[in-house]
Amino acid sequence: MSKKILLVEDDESLGRQVAERLERAGFELTWIKDGGEAMEVAPESFALLVLDLMLPGAHGLDVLKKLRGQSDVPVLVLSARNDTNDKVRALGLGADDYVTKPFWPDELVARIEARLRRPSLQRGEILESGDIALDVNGRRARVAGEEVDLTRVEFDLLLALTRRAGAAVSRGWLVDHVLDPDREGTERTLDVHISRLRRKLGTAAGRVATVWGVGYRLQEPEQP
Repeated sequence: MSKKILLVEDDESLGRQVAERLERAGFELTWIKDGGEAMEVAPESFALLVLDLMLPGAHGLDVLKKLRGQSDVPVLVLSARNDTNDKVRALGLGADDYVTKPFWPDELVARIEARLRRPSLQRGEILESGDIALDVNGRRARVAGEEVDLTRVEFDLLLALTRRAGAAVSRGWLVDHVLDPDREGTERTLDVHISRLRRKLGTAAGRVATVWGVGYRLQEPEQP
């Protein structure tokens, strides 16, 4: 498990407190205090991003939107705002978790460690999450060892959800990044594709969950 964490937080006192606690937990930390600077970061260099929303240079949601367009790296949002609409908007843009201030640093560390344990196992070009296995290069899907015949869109939807298993993926993101905008790029069409995908997944259909007001999530496999 990679230990590289990017912290984007302009509050000097809080940032120092978080940085010290993460470093004591064994993480390798890079701390940025400006949203504009964060927009230029290569996210794939990190295992996880901890992102404040109210930043100088660029708003945290703008940073999140750009980073999510570049990478699937987990993003944990920090915010003093506890409004449900803010949480829904952040999750809709691709955040994996949302922590409101004030918070205990130990809770933050626990959430980071849980998030880093969560991503699907990836062996070469085989992506696995429970009984779902995807051969990325061969574009073949299996459920409980049995091959499932998926269309191009169905495979790409399942791949997008599997890459971020356990996290809510917004309908807008799936429309923009998976569907063909010239022929099938509407949220209503997305819902139809998801419905067909569920039917084909058989026993694993229930793992493709609807996140009301946001989009869809591939549920974590049940632990034995």
